Amino acid sequence: MDFIFLIALMFVAMYFFMVRPQQRKARQHRELIESLDVGDEVITASGLYGMITDFDGGTVFIEISDGVEIKISRDTIANKVVYAAEVDEDDEGQGPLMSGD
Repeated sequence: MDFIFLIALMFVAMYFFMVRPQQRKARQHRELIESLDVGDEVITASGLYGMITDFDGGTVFIEISDGVEIKISRDTIANKVVYAAEVDEDDEGQGPLMSGD
């Protein structure tokens, strides 16, 4: 009987330490993807910074330089870029921060 209790306890611990944090991270990413809008500056999973110019279903068009636009999957956007000046008006723009920072 103790063995079954230990196995059950192990599964409960695995759920709280592995499954729940992963579900929370997936939910946050899903919310981020849904909140994207034209004009948002983002960073892709591959590390490219750019500004969203258009959407086409699951596809996003991002301008990475003047006149250079790429087409990527919406799910490959890792984060929005938020500048420190937007977060705290007292700072003098310390550069880009990720929206999760």
